Amino acid sequence: MKRLSCLILGVILSLTSIHAQSVRENMNKALIIIDIQNDYFEGGANPLVGSYEASLNANLLLNDFRAKDLPVIHIQHLANREGATFFAPNTKGAEIHANVTPVDGEKVIVKHFPNSFRETELHAYLQSLKIDKLVICGMMTSMCVDSTTRAAKDLGYNCTVVGDACAAPNLQINGETVAAKDVQNAFLAALNYFYSTVLTTEQYLK
Repeated sequence: MKRLSCLILGVILSLTSIHAQSVRENMNKALIIIDIQNDYFEGGANPLVGSYEASLNANLLLNDFRAKDLPVIHIQHLANREGATFFAPNTKGAEIHANVTPVDGEKVIVKHFPNSFRETELHAYLQSLKIDKLVICGMMTSMCVDSTTRAAKDLGYNCTVVGDACAAPNLQINGETVAAKDVQNAFLAALNYFYSTVLTTEQYLK
């Protein structure tokens, strides 16, 4: 009987320790949603391939973080360079898409460069929350998601990129078109391993 009681106590302590570790790991994690804005959708000034589907997956991630009361940071790009053709300030196209609309208490950080850390408060804000793990999604995979993830890694963050919650455009080089699917896969493959762990939404939410 005494041996059984010790065994039960050991199991309880082990489960408590695992739960405490899980809570600690969650407490220092944040979701970064990059540039999911109207201009990247059909009818916008610069539509991407698969942007709507990506936004639905981003919505699943957002709901998961909200349910767990974990930090969410929305990144909103506003163009400030001469000749910019999308994300003009005070336009419908620059607004964050309805599928990931911020709610009260969720941080919105405005940026003017692809790298979400450049000349913004993002790093200082994450440090104030003692965040060291980032879950990243958004647009474009080949520009702002890529540059932000690389910068985050260089700043010491542990990054997970949720690939199917990101979207990319068709690109042109030397008179040839690189299909968005190939752009997406190439950039995610380059980020995988060192700069981040790349997962699908389903894999992340398991």
